[in-house]
Amino acid sequence: MNGMRWQNQRRSENVEDRRGVTVKRGIAGAGIGTVILVLLSLYFGIDPSVVLQQVQETGPPPVSQQEQTVRQDPTSQFVSVVLADTETTWHEIFRRSGRTYEEPKLVLFSGAVQSACGFAQAAMGPFYCPGDRKVYIDLSFFEDMKNRFQAPGDFAQAYVIAHEVGHHVQNLLGITDQTQRAMQQMSKVEANQLSVRVELQADCFAGVWGCHADKVRNILESGDLEEALGAASAIGDDRIMKQTRGTIVPDAFTHGTSEQRVRWFKRGFESGDPGQCDAFNAKYL
Repeated sequence: MNGMRWQNQRRSENVEDRRGVTVKRGIAGAGIGTVILVLLSLYFGIDPSVVLQQVQETGPPPVSQQEQTVRQDPTSQFVSVVLADTETTWHEIFRRSGRTYEEPKLVLFSGAVQSACGFAQAAMGPFYCPGDRKVYIDLSFFEDMKNRFQAPGDFAQAYVIAHEVGHHVQNLLGITDQTQRAMQQMSKVEANQLSVRVELQADCFAGVWGCHADKVRNILESGDLEEALGAASAIGDDRIMKQTRGTIVPDAFTHGTSEQRVRWFKRGFESGDPGQCDAFNAKYL
């Protein structure tokens, strides 16, 4: 199986490389280890400002954590190309609707990182922080995808990035603020149900990107779509709960089942239309 056609494509200038930077936990408060254990099943797209039960750090990261020159290893190059492609796609989609797309930053880190949403460890997986409009990813997660979740392949990795960018799109459209305010008024079960809809919309937005990237720039090769669908399936709440707990608790779902995640990614990929991604008013997820 060949990989995506990503070599020789434009790279984004919005990548910050904080790998190898030591981060102290003190600012974010105690108990992070316990929180991370709870979050092991919540792998993609988590907004730490909602999940992390701790003091939020609102200032900029310490000077020692500021971005360095991005190292030119193949994986960081790949991430930069995918991010650039999401920029091209969403600039065009926003332009068509009379809006201006504001590009997010993507932060590469190793082990742990301090964001505007607080302290986070790699065990949380990739996440988007609306507070600083940045996507955070420890590239070791791609090894986890291949080995732990049996979801290898570069388009599977691209799906991860596009999903987090989908959360950025939600933030720009005001959806993030609306849903966070609503969650604060809800019971835990109701908030989880709303979180599922947030995540499924981000999956759909990732599919919209995949559609445009393939149609306009022909980046996909045979098997690539299956890689993304395999990744979407691998990180469904039901699949992860079965792996980690041995039991499935639907009321605790926050991201959607494997079947739902695949369905919403395909919805975006087949339509190429963000208007088809309204998971909030959908009767059937």
